[in-house]
Amino acid sequence: MEKHPTGLKPESWLVAAGRGSEPGAPLNVPIVPASNFILGGERVYSRGDGTPTWEALEEIVGGLESGKAVAFASGLAAIAAVFDQLSVGAVVVLPEDCYQGVASLAAAGVERKGWSVQRLAAEDTEGWIRACGVADLIWLESPSNPLLAVADLPAICAAPRKPGAIVAVDNTFATPLNQQPLDFGATVSVQSATKFIGGHSDLLAGVATTRDDAMWRALRRSRELNGSTPGTLEAFLAVRGARTLALRLERAQRTAMELAERLERHPLVTRVRYPGLPSHPTHEIARRVLGGFGTMISFDLRGGAEFADAVCRNVRLIRHATSLGGVESTMERRAAVPGQEHLPPSLLRLSVGIEDVDDLWNDLDAAIRSAAR
Repeated sequence: MEKHPTGLKPESWLVAAGRGSEPGAPLNVPIVPASNFILGGERVYSRGDGTPTWEALEEIVGGLESGKAVAFASGLAAIAAVFDQLSVGAVVVLPEDCYQGVASLAAAGVERKGWSVQRLAAEDTEGWIRACGVADLIWLESPSNPLLAVADLPAICAAPRKPGAIVAVDNTFATPLNQQPLDFGATVSVQSATKFIGGHSDLLAGVATTRDDAMWRALRRSRELNGSTPGTLEAFLAVRGARTLALRLERAQRTAMELAERLERHPLVTRVRYPGLPSHPTHEIARRVLGGFGTMISFDLRGGAEFADAVCRNVRLIRHATSLGGVESTMERRAAVPGQEHLPPSLLRLSVGIEDVDDLWNDLDAAIRSAAR
């Protein structure tokens, strides 16, 4: 990984940033449960002026991406603030394999503001480059969810754009440690801090980071007007989780690679999607663009929805739950989720945690073989 502009590597920045520095100040920025402040200082009301707790999270994530961050109540709130910058009649381009919250925001824009929405495959680099010339918002999710397609972000973000166009990247699956969209030329990088940054499945939060001062002010304005401010406890927990992001990610993605290789050899698995596998359709792009292949795997079973559901019921160490990025491994059948019915019926999405790799494999293999009986 490259060093942060302060001279620290990202692993050190995660530990050092967002702390008090004055003698006698708390080493960890505390929870500040304040809605208003004594007049005469920099802060008046937290919805517009923030709190020290939020700002610690913003300093950590903003510094990781060498930009200025704005914290939100959830990942979707951060995404909505980006979409809030679009006017009536805007042209929006989304990935085919797109987060359902984004698809719903776009559909609402079509209905209420007359937006035009186009969908492109993540690997259609030439299509994305052409779209940059006509779209008001290029929305990329890479790796995608749950098919884990990796977009050629350097090529797309460098393409000539329509004046005033926004290129935004949902960087949740990669995290700022494996991918730096702003370095490629993206306008905004969005993280669901609910996932890897928080890392413990105990909070909702989101962060949007930019190097464009006007965009930063616009995102803060959207947060203030829409009331999408992060909870104080949630921001505190996200800061605490971020401290160990590098350790958790290193462990989990090493385990994910091993599990993906074993799944490819499993007689009851028909397809494995993991960017680190040479068999993955966008493996070569992933090798070039990503600093690591991440912790997410999706795979199809030799059977239908009932078989896949039985596997989810049979696991013991792996948790049958939605969401991802926690210390615990979780798994679910994505086609069972409303709006995801188009996916292969037996596709399981596995978020790999920090458990022992052999324990995870034994649990997964036993669950698959038991469901097949």
